Amino acid sequence: MTEMLTQLLRPRQGPTTAELVQEPGRFGLGRVPSRVAPVATARSVCGFCATGCGLKVHLGPVGNALNLSPDSAYPVNLGMACPKGWEALAPLAATDRATTPLLRDPASGELRPTDWSTALNTFAARMKAVQEKHGKHSISFLSTGQIPTEEMALLGALFKFGMGGLHADSNTRQCMATAATAYKQAFGFDAPPYTYADFEESDVLVFMGANPAIAHPIMWQRVMRNPHDPRIVVIDPRRTETAMAATDHYAVAPKGDLWLLYGVTHELITRGWIDRDFVDAHTTGFAELSTFIADYSPERCATESGISAKRIRELATMIHRGKAVSFWWTMGVNQGHQSTRLTHALINLALLTGNIGRPGTGANSITGQCNAMGSRLFGNTTSLLGGRDFANPQHRADVAHLLAIPEEVIPSEPSLAYDQIIDGIESGTIRGLWVIATNPAHSWIHQGRFAALREKLDFLVVQDMYATTETARIADLVLPAAGWGEKDGTFVNSERRIGVTRKVTRAPGQALADFSIFKLIAEAWGCGAMFEAWSSPEATFKLLARLSADQPCDFSGITDYPFLQDAGGIQWPYPASSDRVAPPANTALNRLAPARPTATADVYQERRLFNDGRFFTPDQRARLLFEAPAPAPESPDESFPFWLNTGRGSSAQWHTGTRTDKSPVLRKLAPKRVYVEINPDDAAQLGIHNAEPVTIRSRRASITATAAVTPTVAPGQVFMPMHFAGVNQLTYAAFDPHSRQPSYKACAVSVGRT
Repeated sequence: MTEMLTQLLRPRQGPTTAELVQEPGRFGLGRVPSRVAPVATARSVCGFCATGCGLKVHLGPVGNALNLSPDSAYPVNLGMACPKGWEALAPLAATDRATTPLLRDPASGELRPTDWSTALNTFAARMKAVQEKHGKHSISFLSTGQIPTEEMALLGALFKFGMGGLHADSNTRQCMATAATAYKQAFGFDAPPYTYADFEESDVLVFMGANPAIAHPIMWQRVMRNPHDPRIVVIDPRRTETAMAATDHYAVAPKGDLWLLYGVTHELITRGWIDRDFVDAHTTGFAELSTFIADYSPERCATESGISAKRIRELATMIHRGKAVSFWWTMGVNQGHQSTRLTHALINLALLTGNIGRPGTGANSITGQCNAMGSRLFGNTTSLLGGRDFANPQHRADVAHLLAIPEEVIPSEPSLAYDQIIDGIESGTIRGLWVIATNPAHSWIHQGRFAALREKLDFLVVQDMYATTETARIADLVLPAAGWGEKDGTFVNSERRIGVTRKVTRAPGQALADFSIFKLIAEAWGCGAMFEAWSSPEATFKLLARLSADQPCDFSGITDYPFLQDAGGIQWPYPASSDRVAPPANTALNRLAPARPTATADVYQERRLFNDGRFFTPDQRARLLFEAPAPAPESPDESFPFWLNTGRGSSAQWHTGTRTDKSPVLRKLAPKRVYVEINPDDAAQLGIHNAEPVTIRSRRASITATAAVTPTVAPGQVFMPMHFAGVNQLTYAAFDPHSRQPSYKACAVSVGRT
């Protein structure tokens, strides 16, 4: 460990201009005046959201980043970038970066700087002490969707195979667990079927619980490029920015969304507006669904959904008449008490009408975090590496063989989910917690509960770019980590495209890449030899490529980072043995993206799944799944008369603002204070005026916000952006029974003048 640590922390000489031109991503960056002309460019995938845009980082003569610009040759964003992408370098220069390990002094109770050797030995000694006292499964980690796939895989393998841990999850549980669960149940694998070109090929696009104009601006720009004059349908209780630009807005009642989709399904089936040939050949469960849906007439569903029977029939007609219909959703669907079945209702509509596997079609989840898909497949938390099943003996044997490790170190039991880990802290079964690149003291539902449980932990470690997050401030040990742009790796975006993120600057002080920290912890723990082959991020990528072989996510045909980067990213599957063909000449990608070399045209093709009607289930048929709507766990009443909805408030904010708040530009673009949107009629009745302070109360907490009086929310509803501290003090901790994803989107509150 000492030798490895010395090498990682050794100062290095600056690169020459020649070295920069040849390998710009290897070298760290300093600060120079912006008037200096760039001499080289490093290409990297953005580290904010799962759109996965390509960026060009322009480097000065001593390897310093001067600025960046969107990559016009990258097939995702085609030369566009949102405000976060333009400002991606700013968070790296923040003054509150964690630059040295911090250890809490038992005498003063304060976090004090320490050296890496002490920090690593303390980590190993105290985590082992927790295991010896409370059992080997009494330690846990909560990770992220923001670090590269190689780091996620090493973390999960280290924790479960090397440290003997079991219970681990990531903050993708907060955003994508529902989509992953629904895809697995319906398709047999966590497999979003689409490509971004489908935004431009559809003649009907249905967005449910999604506001891409704000949350995924580059995806919305792809929609705006659609040449087919499409019908754009938005299903959302709030009149979002996307709804304002749509052709049709269905202002569904809070938690009335499943009723609406069942009413549409009833209309399609009873009128015979389904692709019966496709249904019979490629699905199971149609007879059962037909019997179930008979009770969900548009008239009955109108009462519960808040949408008239006439409009329900109009939506069914639109779907029936569309030649290429695509269904899109994100957090407004995923974050609900019955979210998995709501997702299945969307998947059912695509399957029933044969709108899958063809250009412009699909049941398409829009992912949140930049590498949530990498986490879902390789985080080694809810699934074994490569989307395998921990409970499957053959899967465990395959992984053990590929990694040359004893099969018995691979657990066969499932991990607790995020909320169950929190419950385990409360019950005393989880006593040591390691938090990596996430901030649960701010972001977890019913926020106050996490802080209250802190005292029940024997040892809390936070590994992060910043020592100032709410979670880092209550830690026993803080490990300073490098951020995006300070390390190499790969991300997997919403359309399954694997892209390279490059090191274009050195991390400040003694901060290290998470990959290096995990390697050092393995050495300190005494299991370093198990991860000898995981020598670098690129070596690990090659290992993961071999692990992916013969899985639905097979990308064993990708040889190395340069191959991947030259390709502009590659969608899985890309198996080594595939018969590859050039993309059709009339696709939207080829119309809009720059010309590609003919010799490697197979690399750039759009990889739309299920075009052959074969799914990843044992019988290769998709499952039509359903369940009766259940009432919301908490509804408005006389004391708390409003529905509270939460979501993204600005394209210049990201999650809890840990990084976006570091950019002066983004701070100017985003709202500065927490606000609550309230309908003018409700505001008038309560005597509330625009821009004045109000108090929002739930059964759990009370916070103050600025009133934003606006008709974008319906009477009886209020909306608050999720980015601000305090909002999640109000939310109610209900969870979908299948995905264990929390229901951030509906709780009861009162609003009054302060």
